[in-house]
Amino acid sequence: MLTISIQAGGKSSRMGQDKALMPFLGQPLIARLVARLRPLADELILTTNRPDDYRFLGLPLFPDLFAERGALGGLHTALACASLPYVAVVACDMPFASPALICHQRDLLLAADLDVVIPAGPEGGLEPLHALYRRDTCLPACEQALINNQWKLISWFPRVKVRTLAVEELLPYDPEGRVFWNLNTPNEFARAELAAAAE
Repeated sequence: MLTISIQAGGKSSRMGQDKALMPFLGQPLIARLVARLRPLADELILTTNRPDDYRFLGLPLFPDLFAERGALGGLHTALACASLPYVAVVACDMPFASPALICHQRDLLLAADLDVVIPAGPEGGLEPLHALYRRDTCLPACEQALINNQWKLISWFPRVKVRTLAVEELLPYDPEGRVFWNLNTPNEFARAELAAAAE
């Protein structure tokens, strides 16, 4: 029932190299995400425009179907290429991505007949790259946004039923406040590695 798609389409410009392939506690960061998420996934896929760099993972690899459309293009590709009805999308630079939170999101989506279950971030924004999507309803809405040149990741949300998880709802799944850490700079990477080593 559940596809998990890891998004590895970013340019890593602030890191200076492909952050998903940087060593994190002795393994590529992307390998940590795969190991963390694989037990929950009925299908695990990776969206990337550099598939040769990720073949070592042994996962199905999908380049963007709409080229040069940023994160929205990656989300659309995840929804289009998933073969199962529910799709969790996780960014490749989230070393503390939470399988327990994804389970909670899936259960909420099914119980309330929703299309998207998305967390609110600690600074008030949304976290579309740690969210759960119903493929059948979200794919056409997302695709229409691309056709209309609405590149914002959540530009198509008014067309579907969305449930936002408030910050306080996330506490049981993220007591340390780390789930949504994105590693964009060498300093952030080093800080996260120290935190992971202390787990």
